[in-house]
Amino acid sequence: MPGGIIGKKLGMTRIFDPDGLAVAVTVIEAGPCFVSQVKSGAKEGYEALQLGFERRTLGKVNKPLRGHFEKHGSKSSFRYLREFRLDAPGEYETGQEITVEQFAIGDKVDVIGTSKGHGFTGTVKRWNFAVGPRTHGSMSHRAPGSIGCSAYPSRVVKGKKLPGQMGNVRVTTKNLEVVDVRPEENLLLIRGAVPGPRQGLVLIRKAG
Repeated sequence: MPGGIIGKKLGMTRIFDPDGLAVAVTVIEAGPCFVSQVKSGAKEGYEALQLGFERRTLGKVNKPLRGHFEKHGSKSSFRYLREFRLDAPGEYETGQEITVEQFAIGDKVDVIGTSKGHGFTGTVKRWNFAVGPRTHGSMSHRAPGSIGCSAYPSRVVKGKKLPGQMGNVRVTTKNLEVVDVRPEENLLLIRGAVPGPRQGLVLIRKAG
């Protein structure tokens, strides 16, 4: 199997382990995914599988995507397409179903998602800066303060912590533990928090 799958984060809950301890888990609806293209080293230069998630009719996609699916023999389209690299070439074909059965309880996985966006924020919220005095006539409460470098190098150094967009970036959380696998419901229960909001798209791949 490709060692990865596409899913949606449904939310968090808790389950009890055999010792009776409550374990916080993230519930992910993973798959089923379908192989929409097989990439080979001879043609594309690398071994990979293109997986589709959330099946749709061909009439609901634009002409370039429709041509792509028809070229590779797919009779339907997908809302999401993602690639998973292969360590070694395998026997895969278009339309093959990929499910959560490739995972087992106790496996370590990496989960990739887009973190929640918080919009344009200041340095106090974004970088946890301290606030200025709020009494005795102070007029600088949440300002970042001086950011220059005097005469040399007469510019703001790259990477300076300043106000700006917070969140809404690609985040990979590594080495999370699979607590439960439910193939009949296409669910993965992963210990701990996963980046992104509820209903956010995530990629789950085996840690390596």
